[in-house]
Amino acid sequence: MKLIYTHENRLLVSNVKNLLEQNGIETLLKNEFSQGAMGELAIFECWPQLWITQEGKFERAKKLVHEITHAQALPSWFCCQC
Repeated sequence: MKLIYTHENRLLVSNVKNLLEQNGIETLLKNEFSQGAMGELAIFECWPQLWITQEGKFERAKKLVHEITHAQALPSWFCCQC
């Protein structure tokens, strides 16, 4: 098992988890509800963590996470008829 992604925002971690699982990569979410322990534990230790359970798919998962987290914002779209 290898750590693939962590972030302070649980929704972002869950989004990455869903996208990886849609691509056939099994994951495990740790520290999902540990933010209540901040102060007793180090802040970064309380962030949700996404782990890859399949060793052979780590490089593919790493590439997908990079694409997801570094995606450029879509250009503004304007209706030509408005």
